[in-house]
Amino acid sequence: MAKSIPSPLYEKIPQKNTLHRALDLTIFFLLLSLLAYRLLSLKNNGLTWLVAFLCESWFTFLWVLNLSSKWNPVSYKTYPERLLQCHRVDELPPVDMFVTTADPILEPPIITVNTVLSLLAVDYPANKLSCYVSDDGASPLTFYALLEASKFAKLWVPFCKKYGIQTRAPFRYFSSELVSSHDNSMDFLKEYRKIKEGYQELGRKIEDAALKSMPYELSTAEFVAFSNVERRNHPTIIKVILENKESSSDGLPHLVYVSREKHPKHPHHYKAGAMNVLTRVSGAMTNAPFMLNVDCDMYANNPQIFHHAMCLLLGSKSEQDCGFVQSPQMFYDVVKDDPLGNQMVVLFKYVGSGIAGLQGPLYSGTGCFHRRKVIYGSWPDGRMEIKGRNGKLTDERLEKTFGNSKEFTKTAARILSGLSGISDCPYDLSNRVEAAYQIASCSYEYGTSWGTKIGWLYGTTTEDILTGMRIHARGWKSTDCRPDPPAFLGCAPSDGPAALTQQKRWATGLLEVLFSKNSPPIATFTAKLQFRQCLAYMWIISWGLRPIPELCYLALPAYCIMAGSHFLPKVHEPAVLIPISLFVSYKFHTLFEYYGAGFSIRACLNNLMMGRIITVTSWLFGFLSVILKLLGLLETVFEVTKKDLYTTPGEGSDKDAGGFTFDGSLIFVPATTLLLVHLMALVTALLGLFDHVGIESRIGEIICSVWVVLCFSPFLKGLFGKGKYGIPTSTICKSAALALLFLACTITVGHQLSRQLLDHHLFEVG
Repeated sequence: MAKSIPSPLYEKIPQKNTLHRALDLTIFFLLLSLLAYRLLSLKNNGLTWLVAFLCESWFTFLWVLNLSSKWNPVSYKTYPERLLQCHRVDELPPVDMFVTTADPILEPPIITVNTVLSLLAVDYPANKLSCYVSDDGASPLTFYALLEASKFAKLWVPFCKKYGIQTRAPFRYFSSELVSSHDNSMDFLKEYRKIKEGYQELGRKIEDAALKSMPYELSTAEFVAFSNVERRNHPTIIKVILENKESSSDGLPHLVYVSREKHPKHPHHYKAGAMNVLTRVSGAMTNAPFMLNVDCDMYANNPQIFHHAMCLLLGSKSEQDCGFVQSPQMFYDVVKDDPLGNQMVVLFKYVGSGIAGLQGPLYSGTGCFHRRKVIYGSWPDGRMEIKGRNGKLTDERLEKTFGNSKEFTKTAARILSGLSGISDCPYDLSNRVEAAYQIASCSYEYGTSWGTKIGWLYGTTTEDILTGMRIHARGWKSTDCRPDPPAFLGCAPSDGPAALTQQKRWATGLLEVLFSKNSPPIATFTAKLQFRQCLAYMWIISWGLRPIPELCYLALPAYCIMAGSHFLPKVHEPAVLIPISLFVSYKFHTLFEYYGAGFSIRACLNNLMMGRIITVTSWLFGFLSVILKLLGLLETVFEVTKKDLYTTPGEGSDKDAGGFTFDGSLIFVPATTLLLVHLMALVTALLGLFDHVGIESRIGEIICSVWVVLCFSPFLKGLFGKGKYGIPTSTICKSAALALLFLACTITVGHQLSRQLLDHHLFEVG
């Protein structure tokens, strides 16, 4: 009897998008029509026509990148129930889990604790898991929180697995009402109350510690390493908090606290440096063939996520098809209608699915399962740059690449040779801490390939994009993992300053990638980054380049109104139908996407507004930061995004929830200036000031100016708001001065251009 063919662990399913393609192509041809019209009439118009043509050429280029990225969307359907049919439980591969935090103020330890607890409680053999927490702040508070959480985990993890609890982050589980359909037996209710009281006690202890009523003494054995520690100047601290010594699949995973050595004279490379230390420390201690990294606020929302990921990692016909597995970032307690435009659901649904149909989704820095050997620089064909002339891994080449730790290079050689784990298993985790200390020192990487060829790459504040791109450039593909419920959930920035700070860091890092030797075009010509994957990377990286053309285009209507010029066809010209059709088509296209993603019209409008605001604030400052860096005048800085303490259901219904807030940062000046410029332009049009030509010839520009004001309505409200919802007076004064300067320049340039046009007309008549 013939053997049955095993069922696949996942399916790659192409998605139909005929209507979406039709809309995309319609907009593309309208853009081409507008450019053709501009070219044909360029001689008969002035500077504004040329500026409009250049900006619209840029927008067309971006649309081509967007079109290519979205053209072939796919989805992946995993079958975790089949995983154990193909692999016994004891055959499942080990996974090292990385959680990164950097500041106990901006990233409260209770958030990190919940993420760690959710990972310790996932449905996967405990003896196959190890959790490493990187604390770049070297905070005794964070360590204390983890120490207390480890005690609570001994109650929480068995409780979750005994009753099949789906929400494994306790703050989310206890913030919701007890589901009536759940096991409401007396035993369950008794345990539920006990666990809830235990979690509340854990929260109180951490809160008391944060308020300096110290429940711990730095002189005790556990905390003596934190005495006299400065955040940017301290030795390595590694603590084994939990150890599964019996290697029990029903026990608790290993839990290790890591704070790498820092010294003011040694660059620490921000998150990328922390990830490389975690990679080495975990390699020396457990050396799992797969690694998961999550940010401190991204808890495991789906307890089966490891099974879903393994379906993709183990079910691929070739390892090359799955270098890493990426889950999209999703958020909990989102405010209705996405007022800050930072939920990114539409981005992942359309662009993300499209890129998944190319060489695979981009690495987004969290919620990602990696093959350790890929991070170590391995190519799909087994080729490695660290081989000697005879094609074998030599000790000399290993040391030059990975560093001079013999213990670590042995484990690296095992991974690159297709093995995993530690060669002298079974082992005592605590006995391997000494070896881990050496490879966590700030001087260990000198003379090695860390950060340049292996590990997370340096040179940008978006180490995720750069590292993922280099993986793709070696020929690896990646896969998209979107189980139901979502794999991981995190907290999105809840106010204006935090949201814009995050976007600024992204724009800065993306431009650093573009202007580096690792830019996508170079990777396409010199390595194996596919052409359309290169275009997808360019679409993302272009975020940092958009501010200049968009700022110019947004300022054009106001300039034309005050200078008596125009950049749109006149109302009586048939060509006016081109920009009108383009505007209507694009807005309908955007509304269609948001409706397809389950959002309201209001959410669509909010995202349109925030798209313009982010461009002329965060992305503009990111662009300027990189320019100053290229000129050698400034070094870019990794700015940690503020993580808010969790909320309970219902808090988001507060009338001010999601309201746009302001502070005294210069980042708000450009948008405020632009708003004031357009308000001045509309006033001049209304009063007939500077009316060199009839108002009817500028009706298109006036409508555009009104639209810009509507796009910046949060700033319009901020002009009259109070407290954090009002724009600071200092920002308004700076913006008003810049707006008046723009007005003066406009009048001067407008008069000069009018005189030149008049002279040209008289010359032709003569």
